[in-house]
Amino acid sequence: MTSSASPSADVVIVGGAVMGSSAAYHLLADSGFKGRVIVIEKDPTYQLSASALSAASIRQQYSSAVNIRISLYGIDFLRSIGDRLGVDGERPEIGLREGGYLYCASEAGASILAENHALQAAEGADILCMDPAALKDRFPWLNVDDLAAGTWGHSGEGWFDGWGLLQAFRKKARSLGAEYVKGEVAEIERDGSTIVAVRLKDGTRIACGTLINCAGSGGRAIAAMAGLEIPVQAKRRYVFTFSCKGPVENCPLLIDTSGAYVRPEGEGHFICGASPEADLDPDWFDEDPASQEIDHSFFEEFIWPSLAHRVPAFEAIKPGRAWSGPYDMSLLDHNAIIGQAGAFNNFYLCNGFSGHGLQQAPAVGRGLAELIVHGGYRTLDLSELGYERVLANRPLLERNVI
Repeated sequence: MTSSASPSADVVIVGGAVMGSSAAYHLLADSGFKGRVIVIEKDPTYQLSASALSAASIRQQYSSAVNIRISLYGIDFLRSIGDRLGVDGERPEIGLREGGYLYCASEAGASILAENHALQAAEGADILCMDPAALKDRFPWLNVDDLAAGTWGHSGEGWFDGWGLLQAFRKKARSLGAEYVKGEVAEIERDGSTIVAVRLKDGTRIACGTLINCAGSGGRAIAAMAGLEIPVQAKRRYVFTFSCKGPVENCPLLIDTSGAYVRPEGEGHFICGASPEADLDPDWFDEDPASQEIDHSFFEEFIWPSLAHRVPAFEAIKPGRAWSGPYDMSLLDHNAIIGQAGAFNNFYLCNGFSGHGLQQAPAVGRGLAELIVHGGYRTLDLSELGYERVLANRPLLERNVI
């Protein structure tokens, strides 16, 4: 966008990955919205986007009701994505596989697992709670010697093609009229509590009626341009791959007691990862090539031994490629910050998803559209995830953090 006339939009969205594109789609699909939407994306290749680099999965095994409800809607959306996001007869495919999550618990963690399961069942999630014998019967390759219990998603949980979901939202949003602009926001203009415009690095000024911050790893910087501090820090996460000839049939997305996870990625192939300890958790910077470096010792010294203990067949593997990507951590409570930004009357936050962004994109995009078009949530109340809890230092505690 290089014309001399200053463009304007009813809604400007900063960040065109899965969250920004979901918000654009839901706005333009709402019969009550008749405005113009401009989505600003600094890298349309999305090569450093969490949407493209994550393990792309969905679960209902949370310890907070709002997150369970978000993902229950999310799985319904993903199951019907061909009908919802089809364009000109072309139905998107995201390869959804409902293999379930399997959370493993030792004696120390069994009571928490049981409490979480009770809440999940009350919310309608299809999760089974099993003792070691039942776990061994269903997953004969699993070492249950030091386990007290496990919970497994019988349906509604699994993994999918995150890149495919991003592109499906983007294509549908564009078909409805969303305009995508390549550029990087350098400045936010405000008049008191109102955002007036954004200015790009190339000098382009875009006036806006409403601004949504969906900038992913750059979300904290965008908020700061408006004078707002949000407790979000982009962290670096590694995804490792390997192949295994041993029998590990019907493997779910397994969460070990150590915190390491693994899931299938095609026949005989797997992807895995883990969150490091807080004092060893590196930050991510988009412009720093060092952020893309991979610490292979983390796999060799922690992830692999943990997984080989839990699944003995993983003692003999062939490591494959690995990559790093951004993980936008909410420092307050590992939950996203969604909704109106404090005293601003036309600035909305969509930040800090802490690894949950892809699965939460359908419900969050819909929620933001409802706030902007109708002045409040109409379907699923996401107010527990609002910025008010940041101001009050009132974390929404989530026990099931991966």
